[in-house]
Parts: sequence; structure tokens; C-alpha cells
Amino acid sequence: MRLSRLSAFVPAVLFAVSAVRADDTEDFLKPENWEGRSDIWTIEKGKIVGETKEDPKYNTFFCSKEKYGDFELSFTVLLKDGVGNSGVQVRSKLNDAKKFTVSGPQVDIGSGYWGSLYGEGVGGMIKASDPKLIKMHVKEQEANTYKIVAKGSKTTIVVNGETFIDDDFPKLPGKDGKDYPAEGIIAFQAHAGYKAMKVEFTDIKFKKLK
Repeated sequence: MRLSRLSAFVPAVLFAVSAVRADDTEDFLKPENWEGRSDIWTIEKGKIVGETKEDPKYNTFFCSKEKYGDFELSFTVLLKDGVGNSGVQVRSKLNDAKKFTVSGPQVDIGSGYWGSLYGEGVGGMIKASDPKLIKMHVKEQEANTYKIVAKGSKTTIVVNGETFIDDDFPKLPGKDGKDYPAEGIIAFQAHAGYKAMKVEFTDIKFKKLK
């Protein structure tokens, strides 16, 4: 009887250990893994905040130093008072290490663009969200939840539990038609064009997909 209880207990322990190992959030959110304008970005206790006091005149990002391939990322995001625009870069490239400008696919956050897949510096919109989905499921001045899954050339974007984008993207937009990147940095955006804006990312969970 004791043996059977032990045998049942061991698989449960192994499952728990494997579940912990599958979560890469702690490493992902280590402050030393991130770089950006210190007057705009802060990271503390798993919370990432971007706040501009004046228009930076260009889109600037809080960038991971590590590059990532296939992954799953979820978070809650709040644009203060619904003002401004933000986004999360997927497999992107750091172009300027002083201004922290980037290029690559971006999961958009902001009025009219919630949940769209945009090409920052690579030819414009990749795939826009259905305006009806935005109207039905997004709370413009409240917190919204996102889940991003990047696997191969497929990107899935879920906003507040509703799938906005779920498609394969073998090529980026633009005349050159470059292949959709296999890996790159992840970066959080503070958008130009606003006198001031504040974006908060909380409840961040990250997992590499093997």
C-alpha cells in the first residue's frame, strides 16, 4: 500500500518540476536583460512601465538583450486614460543603441490598431485586426490582456480571450519581401506624436517553445 502511494506521488512531483522549468519568466524579466532610455522605461518586480513627459519625436523601445525564436508571451497592458500607442516587437532588430529604435514585426496596442500585426520600419501593416473585434472586445481606457504565440512563421494574437490574428506570415511587407524573421529581440514601445503618455505592462508571463 505504501509503495503504491509513493509511485503515485513521484510522477506528480516530476510533473510539477517540469512545469516550473517550462516557465522562463524569471530569466526573461531580469533587469540586466533589458536596455532602453532610462528617462522613459523602468522595470521592477516583473512590471515594465514606459512614460514620456514630452514627445520623444521618434518611436523608442525597451529592448531585450537576448534574442528569441519560438515563444509564448502573455501580459496585461494599460494605456493611461487611453492616450498614446504602444506595442510589442516580435523577433525584431535593434537599429540604434542610443535612441533604441527597432525594426520588425510588432503586436500593436492602441486606438484603431489593437491586436494588429504591424511591420515597424519594414513596410507597414502586416495584418490588421477586424475593427468589429476591437469594438466588441477591447476596453480602450482600461487594462486589456494579451497573449502572443510565435511559432515558425505563424503568429497568434489573443486579446481579452478573443483571437484577433492567427496566421502564417512567410514574408514581411515591402518591396524587398524579406523572410519573416526566425529570431530576434522582443521590445516594448513608447510611441512618438503625443505630448505625454504612459503604458504599463503587468502580469507578464514568458515561455520559450522548443
